[in-house]
Amino acid sequence: MIGLRPAHGSALGAVVVGAAIALLSIVHAAPALAQSSPPARILVMPFENVTREGRLFWLTEAAAVLLTDDLNALGASAITRTERQQAFERLQVPPAAVLTDATVIRIGQLVGASQVVVGSLQMENDAVVVRARSIALESGRVPVDVTERDPLPELFATFERIARRMAPASPRSSADVEKQHPPVAVFEAFIKGLLAETPATAISYLRAALAGQPSFDRARLALWDVYNDQGDHALALAAVVSVADDSPWARRARFLAGLSQLNLKKFDDAFATFKALADAQPSPAALNNLGVVQLRRGAAPPGGQPAYFFNKAADADPDEEDFLFNLGYAYWLDRDPQAAIYWLREAVRRNPADADAHFVLAAALGSSSNAGEATRERELARRLSAAYEPGKRPGSSDAVPKGLERIKHEVELPHARQLGARLASSEQRSNDELARFYLERGQRLFQQENDRDAIVELNHAIYLSPYLPEAHLLLGRALLRTGRIHEAIDAFKIVLWNGETAEAHAALGEAYRQAKDIAAARTEAERALALDPASTDAQQLLARLEGR
Repeated sequence: MIGLRPAHGSALGAVVVGAAIALLSIVHAAPALAQSSPPARILVMPFENVTREGRLFWLTEAAAVLLTDDLNALGASAITRTERQQAFERLQVPPAAVLTDATVIRIGQLVGASQVVVGSLQMENDAVVVRARSIALESGRVPVDVTERDPLPELFATFERIARRMAPASPRSSADVEKQHPPVAVFEAFIKGLLAETPATAISYLRAALAGQPSFDRARLALWDVYNDQGDHALALAAVVSVADDSPWARRARFLAGLSQLNLKKFDDAFATFKALADAQPSPAALNNLGVVQLRRGAAPPGGQPAYFFNKAADADPDEEDFLFNLGYAYWLDRDPQAAIYWLREAVRRNPADADAHFVLAAALGSSSNAGEATRERELARRLSAAYEPGKRPGSSDAVPKGLERIKHEVELPHARQLGARLASSEQRSNDELARFYLERGQRLFQQENDRDAIVELNHAIYLSPYLPEAHLLLGRALLRTGRIHEAIDAFKIVLWNGETAEAHAALGEAYRQAKDIAAARTEAERALALDPASTDAQQLLARLEGR
């Protein structure tokens, strides 16, 4: 179980399950991860407020942000706050949780860090006492364990000294490092805005930060986040358009502005914004969003076809399933089913639980006269998402919905691709292992003739690993034993679409026999015997059909 120390006044039991699923596989994978990790990446965790003092609550996050900023300013490679948040969200770890060192180390391994930094804060008289420890993941040693004690107004100097103990030697002066920070009061308002529990409170703090230092562009980006989450895209756009071209946050601000323009259906402006970003630096996210703009512009948009930009994005990052899905979806909308089939198959190969990709692939296969495979993919989509169940959408239940294209909302971050790849790889390993866990539970329940619970467990396994034939075969048998004959037939068909076996043909034949379709049952028995003349199941099925 993941080591979570309960935070003051919070209950974290539900979180443990989600975090454990994603993290337990890391223990065995750690050596492989360490070999491929970029050197000297550092993950700084929020510090612990030891005495739970209210006046220090904002410093727990501020400490992580400050130390990360200073490490990067001194030439280290520290993982940014936004990347840390992405990892926490994917792992379902609450940002306010107080984690054990073991859990922190596992998270660090997952995101490819070479070191993790943990620390604590407390007040002694008028001084803030800061303790920080750097843990080397490969050896488990603590190369740096430092304690600093300063008045709150000296906060920046405190963390710069800590950063210099942990970073490689740097020629940058203290004045050069500290000039990136606003006044302490402005920084406090900014951090409180990030931590605020309501949008109104967040906006109030962030506006106060800007009032204290109008050039503090970081607060403008945080305001964009709040307004965007509220769906107020006009105010979100207004928050970032004033970021100057020479600001260190200019590229990120332009990316966010493009997202707002896209949401406001200002397609010409959005195209110009993302095109300028892609021309300056052809990042996969900007290229993908250019494709989305062109898709929403309609037929024959000026500047290039959607597939062109999605292709460029997929070339730049061939492991990102969203780019592959968008490419296949664009080809489907462009009435090129063969190209759609190719790219959508690539998408589901990378993420077998992608219901949208399975459904669009089914439509493309159906238009290419591949009815059997199309039925399989459509059934998988319906198993993965209730949105594709018959009757859930207006019109034909087999029609591909509009608006499935995927925007990249993640701002371009220094380690975003490596982080995403590691998280996706870990999640897939976790999904596969968890699917096997549910399959084994389903097998035990089936053997105990507890078919109702077995069906639940097997459906869990199929959700996590849609192409797992053993799960479909056992599910079909459990359904058949409970009298759900037509559902059993569908399950057995999915097994056969994944690969023919005598066992599956015989099982399908028995289901047909119980459905009173004797001809189909006989055909399946004969197919089973053709694959395996010694098949006992097929021989017994034929005997039942002949009344023996």
